[in-house]
Amino acid sequence: MSKREAIGEIAMELRQLQQSFDAFDEAAAGRLALNRTDLRCLDVVLAGGPLPAGRISVALKLSPAATTTVIDRLERAGMVFRSPDPDNRRRVLVTATDAARSAEAEIFVPVGEAGVRALQGYGPDELAVILDFLRTARRIQEEQAARVRDLPEAAAGR
Repeated sequence: MSKREAIGEIAMELRQLQQSFDAFDEAAAGRLALNRTDLRCLDVVLAGGPLPAGRISVALKLSPAATTTVIDRLERAGMVFRSPDPDNRRRVLVTATDAARSAEAEIFVPVGEAGVRALQGYGPDELAVILDFLRTARRIQEEQAARVRDLPEAAAGR
């Protein structure tokens, strides 16, 4: 296979990988009866909680009002609870509930475990290349997301 063909195959696999991530997120959101934004918020809280709502807003790139709405829905779903910040009485912390931790164990932990098992088949040099590729791919995606956000309105509406 030529280098050009290999790059084309990699590009196609990346598209299919993105689609598989989307399909997994959709399945997880459906299983938990959440929308995709609520699922993203839950992931942020599970990974770093307890968190102030302001940090969640930044992580999700949502306005404070939109973040409050998401937290309200997650609270009604039994996935998070609010509590006063012991270090700042004007701030509230958002924490994952036991139900959220159970969902994490049922839905998300097995994905990580399967990934670890798959990566065990690679040597240290191959893992270094994979890590470099993933970091490069993420950087490119972040740059391209910024480029698209900065497009003039007329170009975005075509």
